[in-house]
Amino acid sequence: KLNKKDGVDDLVLMETVSEESIVENLQKRFKKSEIYTYIGPVLLSVNPFQTIRNLYGPTKIQQYCGRYAYELKPHVYAVAETTYRNLLSAQKNQCVLVSGESGAGKTEAAKKLLEYITAVSGSSRTGQKNLKEQLLRSNPVLESFGNAKTSRNDNSSRFGKYMQIMFDYGGAPTSASITNYLLEKPRVVGPADGERNYHIFYQLIAGQDFAEEQYNFSLQLPGPGTF
Repeated sequence: KLNKKDGVDDLVLMETVSEESIVENLQKRFKKSEIYTYIGPVLLSVNPFQTIRNLYGPTKIQQYCGRYAYELKPHVYAVAETTYRNLLSAQKNQCVLVSGESGAGKTEAAKKLLEYITAVSGSSRTGQKNLKEQLLRSNPVLESFGNAKTSRNDNSSRFGKYMQIMFDYGGAPTSASITNYLLEKPRVVGPADGERNYHIFYQLIAGQDFAEEQYNFSLQLPGPGTF
C-alpha cells in the first residue's frame, strides 16, 4: 500500500530509495506504532521499547491464521504463518533467520514466532501440548546462561541459538532441539567496564543464604584456557 503521508508498508514500493528516505519512512510508521515494515519477503522490525496494545495475542493470531502475507499489515505473525503453511504444503524444511543489533528485539521476535506456531499447529494430544509448553519455557533458562547486562541493554543476548522443531505429516510438533553457539566467552573472564557477566552467576549468588555460614561458597570463574 502506497501512502506518502503515513509511509509505505513495503520499502520496495518507495519511489526513491536512499538511506534518508528509508529512515524517514520508518519514522512515519514508528510514530503510528507501526513497528513492522516489509522489504519484499523480509520483515524489518523497530523495537518500540514499550508495550503496544493489541499487537499480539490470541485475537491477532486468529487474524493472520490462513491469510497470505500481503493481505494484512506487516507482522511477525505473517512470517510465522507463511513459514508454517509452506512447511505443510511443500513438505520441505523451512528456516527463519532472526538477526539484528543488541537490543533490536531478536529474542522477543523469536518468542512471537514460536508463540504463533505453537498456537496454530498440531492436535490436542497431551504429549504435544507438553512439547509446546517446554519450548515456550526454554527461553528463560537459555537466557540465564547466555544473556547479560551491557551498556545498551539490561538483558542482551550474547549468544546465537539454532532451534529445530520437527512436525508430523499433520503439522503437529513431535520433537525439538536447541543448539547454542557463538557464545561470547570473553565476557566470562573479563566483562567490560559498566557491564555484567551472564545472569546465571548473579542468580546463583542471589539464591545463596549468606545468613547461614555453613552454606557459604566461593564462586570461582574459570580462566580462558579452562572454559
